[in-house]
Amino acid sequence: MMSEGGSLNLCFEKMEGNMITEWKDIPVELLMRILNLVDDRTVIIASGVCSGWRDAISFGLTRLSLSWCKKDMNSLVLSLAPKLVKLQTLVLRQDKPQLEDNAVEAIANHCHELQDLDLSKSLKLTDHSLYSLARGCTNLTKLNLSGCTSFSDTALAYLTRFCRKLKVLNLCGCVEAVSDSALQAIGENCSQMQSLNLGWCEKISDDGVMSLAYGCPDLRSLDLCGCVLITDESVVALANRCVHLRSLGLYYCRNITDRAMYSLAQSGVKNKHEMWRSVKKGKFDEEGLRNLNISQCTYLTPSAVQAVCDTFPALHTCSGRHSLVMSGCLNLTSVHCACILQAHRTHTALPHPAH
Repeated sequence: MMSEGGSLNLCFEKMEGNMITEWKDIPVELLMRILNLVDDRTVIIASGVCSGWRDAISFGLTRLSLSWCKKDMNSLVLSLAPKLVKLQTLVLRQDKPQLEDNAVEAIANHCHELQDLDLSKSLKLTDHSLYSLARGCTNLTKLNLSGCTSFSDTALAYLTRFCRKLKVLNLCGCVEAVSDSALQAIGENCSQMQSLNLGWCEKISDDGVMSLAYGCPDLRSLDLCGCVLITDESVVALANRCVHLRSLGLYYCRNITDRAMYSLAQSGVKNKHEMWRSVKKGKFDEEGLRNLNISQCTYLTPSAVQAVCDTFPALHTCSGRHSLVMSGCLNLTSVHCACILQAHRTHTALPHPAH
């Protein structure tokens, strides 16, 4: 593979003998290389004063972040969207809501190759934006809508009918959009889903989570923190159907009991042969639960949680490696991960010097 410097040298060799007196004299090929060496803000400023830069953006820019724009982001997106025909990743995260539906509609009308879109904290957006994305951005695989509180579950369900390639979806705090019917639509339409954040979506129940478990068997990460209505039934379904699950957030899910923990442990035992096959390949950390948050799940007992910990050695309670989070569960202080127990055994096995 040719280095960035080598590519630039090749561009300069092709220009040998040609006089450069203005920016417009620089070949688009060279400008496209330069795009990768400067920050997004510089690229946008340059495109406003040089037609060559505008051409380079149209032909070569595949990733863009406008999160640095603290005002008039909406106008900037409207002006840029027609030029971003090759764009694959667009980050529009905002500290203060600026984006409006017309900007998202412009993106959907022109950026048909878009795969990764971040619209987090876009409080001004309505269902119109989701309908636009459904029509124009069917190649989306990653979508962040966290903190967008104005979407309805009807619009979200409509989006999933067209954006069937979605693998990563962040809906944290989308209280109105996330309902059992919306989760059923995700389960029916987005079978490739791998990561889903449903944090603080308080409307969903076991029916919605079970629809996900049955429809999205490749699910690797699921955050249900603050989903106060779910019970053990959700976790049992996930344990039985989503055998690739690596991360599960159950913070403040206070209806969860030992039955949920034992179902996770049993699923790990059932898939042990697959885990050991991965051990032989040196990929053990990629198999089984690696992150579990059961903070504030006060019905859980030490024996049930210890069973999960023993089944999945990648779960750690030791200092600096807290992948099993149990804060607020004072009755679980006796639960320890494999490395702490091993260290204890090693310490007690050492011969004590004679006094």
